[in-house]
Amino acid sequence: MKAKQSLGSRLAEKVSGGLLRVFLIVVGLFWLVPTIGLLLSSLRAPEDISASGWWKVFTEPSQITFDSYAKLLENEDITGSLLNTVWITVPATLLVVIIGSLAGYAFAWMEFPGRDWWFLGVVGLLVVPVQVALIPIAELFGGIGIFGSVIGVVLFHVGFGLPFAVFLLRNFFAEIPRELLEAARLDGAGELRLFFRVVMPLGGPAIAALGIFQFLWVWNDMLVALIFSDSGSQPITVALQTQVRQFGNNIDVLAPGAFISMVVPLAVFFAFQRQFVSGVMAGAVK
Repeated sequence: MKAKQSLGSRLAEKVSGGLLRVFLIVVGLFWLVPTIGLLLSSLRAPEDISASGWWKVFTEPSQITFDSYAKLLENEDITGSLLNTVWITVPATLLVVIIGSLAGYAFAWMEFPGRDWWFLGVVGLLVVPVQVALIPIAELFGGIGIFGSVIGVVLFHVGFGLPFAVFLLRNFFAEIPRELLEAARLDGAGELRLFFRVVMPLGGPAIAALGIFQFLWVWNDMLVALIFSDSGSQPITVALQTQVRQFGNNIDVLAPGAFISMVVPLAVFFAFQRQFVSGVMAGAVK
């Protein structure tokens, strides 16, 4: 005889069907509305933006123009800041992935004095807020002559990205079967060869997840860049913030610049979303 279901169980079964899918689709569409609105605004002339909302494009498609993007390419402040964003984001992401992978492997499979205590120290660094280090590191960078440069911004992001990288990758690498590593050692593989030939291929999902985390954080950062960069090294987030001060005169540059700044991390996330989910789940279990 089938057990009688409670009211909560019956409601859960009904909600988990088609109704839940419809709800999630509606939520997803609402989440995309700001992105769509910014895209359409970037394709309108400044006078059209001032006169009506972006939804006017659906009734007057003739408003669509690429003149704003052409003007954007002529703005040296925006194009230079986009290039600076790439110079900051790519090295900061690669360095965190490479150093974090090596350190994660060392904490997972290499024996050295104080290993567990060192790892506890790394975990403790996860709770240190960025704001605490702004003034001391600014003084340090000023003393060695890299304050206001791209190198200074990159080093700050690397320093604050490494604790999470080591934590995530150490947990993932620790789940690799010991027998697999021992077999490779018996075949004559050294630690570096073992790391690059065995551990790195198996750690692909976690490494991809870490790369996405770091890329999104650095690309969208404004606080660190606002403090540690100058007019010649500022990324797109700071350049757009500067343009906002003159919103009434340069909306035709601000709208396409903001859309480009937003669409790049979105494209990266959607391109690697499967690796992102699998890597985070795997690295969090241990």
